[in-house]
Parts: sequence; C-alpha cells; structure tokens
Amino acid sequence: MVDRLANSEANTRRISIVENCFGAAGQPLTIPGRVLIGEGVLTKLCRKKPKARQFFLFNDILVYGNIVIQKKKYNKQHIIPLENVTIDSIQDEGDLRNGWLIKTPTKSFAVYAATATEKSEWMNHINKCVSDLLSKSGKTPSNEHAAVWVPDSEAAVCMRCQKAKFTPVNRRHHCRKCGFVVCGPCSEKRFLLPSQSSKPVRICDFCYDLLSTGEMTACQSSRSDSYGQSPKSSLNDVSDDDDDEDSSD
Repeated sequence: MVDRLANSEANTRRISIVENCFGAAGQPLTIPGRVLIGEGVLTKLCRKKPKARQFFLFNDILVYGNIVIQKKKYNKQHIIPLENVTIDSIQDEGDLRNGWLIKTPTKSFAVYAATATEKSEWMNHINKCVSDLLSKSGKTPSNEHAAVWVPDSEAAVCMRCQKAKFTPVNRRHHCRKCGFVVCGPCSEKRFLLPSQSSKPVRICDFCYDLLSTGEMTACQSSRSDSYGQSPKSSLNDVSDDDDDEDSSD
C-alpha cells in the first residue's frame, strides 16, 4: 500500500499541501519514497496545560505544529524521525483520556486523541511505520528516550527538596534527565546530554550526582515509562502559545 502510493500524484499533492500550510518557515517535506499516512488534531500535554496540535504521520517521520488556521495554516513545525520513536499507552484519568506517550532520545511527551478508536488507529499506524523502517534498515528499536516533563500544575513544591514552594518569584524549572519540577537551588548544575543538546543542560542535583558517578540508568525517572498521573485541567483549555518545552527552564 505504502509503496504503491510513494510516487503517486495524489500523495505528492497531499504532501505539498502540508508543506504550504507551514509556509516558508517550515522545512520541505517532499522526498522520494515519503508517504503521508494520516493526519489529525491531538491534544499535546505541555508543561503549563494541554494544547491542541496538528499532527501528520508519514511513513518515516512524525510532524506536528501549532494550529493558526485549521486546515490552512500551522507554525512551529517539529519533525520527529520515526526510527527513534517508541510509544506507550497511558491510562485514562479525569478529562485526559485516550492518551499515549511518544518517546524519543531528544524529546518525549504525552498526546491524547478524541476517542478510543482514534487512539488505537494512531498507535497502530505509528507502530507499523516504525516496524517497517526498522525492518528495512536492520536497526534495533531505540531503548533511550528523554524524560517526559512533569506538568507545572502537578508540583506546588520542589519535587526534590520537598520544601521550596513555587511562587511568581521562586520559579519552576525542569530537570532534563528525570523531568521533575524543581526549584532553582536544586537545579543549579548542568550536564551534557548529547541526545538532547550540544550544550550542557539543566539537571537536578540528584541526577547530577548519579550521572557524575556513572549511575545513569538509576537516574531515569520511572515516571517516563509509566506516566499515570495527569493534571486535572480541561482538555478545552488550549491556546496558540509556543510549546512550553522549548523554553530555557
């Protein structure tokens, strides 16, 4: 099916439409052999609140962006190579239902579909694309992934010292290794995580100590692998803000 569509005029036209929706700021998406599998709006869990994002699944990449005008204009284009992707289902909780984790070495996050059927279709198609890519390349599935950031709303106090209360002055920060919400004094150190950045990034003291002694696996938060808790915020509470994980904290 995918091979038959690869060089079809219909597929080329569909990909061209997606390119045009992102405008000049987006990267070109048309390459030989690339096929647009499907598209749709998913709710992405960002650090401050859930936000609607437009997703496009190709046979080799996953693309998403902010919705400016539905079906016509998107910005803040993100491109994720599917070879590096693993996905895990998330249990329903409160208003956040039909979700799963998209995990990569560079970035990991939770998304939610409107229905259980839509979730199943997305997960099945993503898994099929990843499986086909790995089969063709002979590579093994990625076993390294960035931590899923704990949303700001889940932490009234620092998740490490359990003492510092967050206020407009005492800001929240995120450890790039475990994804915990931590205070400034608990995250003053930086460490080079090559899969996430070419420069040292902010990490908490706990992770720094483990990384410095070579105990890297112990530093990985179990929360990233079993993301069971979600903020009790409304799924309709969306905005056109930039993705929060792109901030410096």
